[in-house]
Amino acid sequence: MEKVIIYTDGACSGNPGPGGWGVVLMYKENKKEISGGKQETTNNVMELTAVIEGLKLLKYPCEVDLYSDSAYVVNAFKQGWIYNWMKNNWQTSGKEPVKNQELWKELYALTKTHKVNFIKVKGHSDNEYNNRCDELARNAINNK
Repeated sequence: MEKVIIYTDGACSGNPGPGGWGVVLMYKENKKEISGGKQETTNNVMELTAVIEGLKLLKYPCEVDLYSDSAYVVNAFKQGWIYNWMKNNWQTSGKEPVKNQELWKELYALTKTHKVNFIKVKGHSDNEYNNRCDELARNAINNK
């Protein structure tokens, strides 16, 4: 299985408000950057969208180190929240419907295709690629 590194970030101006997402994908010596945005959205939706769009770039099953500064995204997998949500028919432990369910379902399906290792990075610090994703996401907001 090929090894790929993906950095993702989402941003929102107001929450909800206009949002953007950014992705930096690295494979061997190649680097690809993509971004996009939405007029009315939330920060969590943009974080999830970035991860989904990054994984959708992959043309065949890969082993992915996925770096995100979103505890929401990383912990859903690292702490097993998503498996409990699925077991409980997409309800939280408080019996509320899980927010952003469609995005979670799409992301979960992508984790069945690829072996994804979710890695939490500190946002807005000295990580070059996380900072670049943040820049891509913020620029995408401004282009909305």
